[in-house]
Amino acid sequence: MPIQNLTQFLPSFPGNLESVGLLCLRLVWGIVLLFYARPMLKNPLGWMDMGKPSGIPGLLQGMAVMTILGGGLAMILGFLTPLAGLGLAVAMAVALLLHLKEGVPLMKERPDAPGKSYEASLVYLAIALLFVFLGAGRFSLDFLLWGH
Repeated sequence: MPIQNLTQFLPSFPGNLESVGLLCLRLVWGIVLLFYARPMLKNPLGWMDMGKPSGIPGLLQGMAVMTILGGGLAMILGFLTPLAGLGLAVAMAVALLLHLKEGVPLMKERPDAPGKSYEASLVYLAIALLFVFLGAGRFSLDFLLWGH
């Protein structure tokens, strides 16, 4: 059955269905980013130095915290979404590169296994790029203020 036939069973929305999907993703990911940034705020200039020095300057660590926190808020509101997505894409690309440099695997053998993996950084990078290229959709401050 083609997807067009399936959409006839969905309620009608004042925007388009793509905008509903973008809204859902923006809200969920924005909340996740806020929770992700919260522990970093306890030590914004040294949150990467857990246990051992990371070698990343404190200023860059602080910029990463502000990018993740501000990006999460921007996603929830749908405000300056492509710009926020670009900042988050850079932050996630750096996280991905740091994980790859450490030799961290894509995924753990089991979800509860100890250690690190980089699948979250990779998925977050993909989500950020989606918002860079597609924007926030109709249900956003971007659309309300600028019509796109």
